[in-house]
Amino acid sequence: MSLDDLNEELHSTYSALGEELTVSLDRETRNELALLETVLEPEETDELVRRAIHMLFQTTVDTGSLDFHLRSGYDVTYDEYLTGMTYAEMTGENRYPKLDDERRYQF
Repeated sequence: MSLDDLNEELHSTYSALGEELTVSLDRETRNELALLETVLEPEETDELVRRAIHMLFQTTVDTGSLDFHLRSGYDVTYDEYLTGMTYAEMTGENRYPKLDDERRYQF
């Protein structure tokens, strides 16, 4: 897969998510959410869920897990996704012909 494939799937998933998401909670998650809501006193529970997603995303980026999964599935990194081009495209790797190492330093 490629950067273009990632962009297509991302846009498709983004559209499918919509504005609201219904999530079922198990006992442990409900207990943790209740404690966080009691202690942090957000305006609404949705705010805690948004914060949790942001924290999970940041942790995934910081630990390199996102890059690992992107490289495994799409052969790109998060930096490449953000710039919209692969490292090969950034460095012009595909623009120049391969050098002949045997004749490289001959005049």
